[in-house]
Amino acid sequence: MIKKSVVEEAEQIQLAIELIRLGARLQMLESQTTLSRERLIKLYKELKGVSPPKGMLPFSTDWFLTWQPNIHSSIFLNIYNFLVEYADLKGIHAVMKAYKIYLEQVGKDAQDEPVLSLTRAWTLVRFVESRMLKLVPCTCCTGNFVVNAYDLNQNYQCGICHIPSRAGKTKLAKEALEKSLAVNA
Repeated sequence: MIKKSVVEEAEQIQLAIELIRLGARLQMLESQTTLSRERLIKLYKELKGVSPPKGMLPFSTDWFLTWQPNIHSSIFLNIYNFLVEYADLKGIHAVMKAYKIYLEQVGKDAQDEPVLSLTRAWTLVRFVESRMLKLVPCTCCTGNFVVNAYDLNQNYQCGICHIPSRAGKTKLAKEALEKSLAVNA
């Protein structure tokens, strides 16, 4: 008969609670805790008041390479690498701490969704660990940015130094411009 430790179970529940509060998806919770799926769903409903979202986790590396997500992914990954190297954090605890610092740095408002979700941040770390993505320094600003590990990146210029022509042309930017024009009219 296997003995279950009450302390270990409490630690797993606390980890799940913290992950849910940071926005973790059910698949991430299942892979990072030893709690059953039923228990995680119940915990999610209790904390969020709704069932966990359904659907597959993102798997494409392409999202991390587009302009705005690349900048946010690079900020997160640099924070994560610093914590792993200098703060002696590992695994999911390093991801959670780096994500909290990332949220502080990008100034996430309560009503705004951050560009990088916790699930995407966790996926990014997995892509880097599997050597699908990596950090490369920009030849202009020398900052480290996320790139495809299989691309040629010798003279890489980041999206900040070499802004793409469509950068900033999001729906949100368009709505903000329309609001300011309506107020000034």
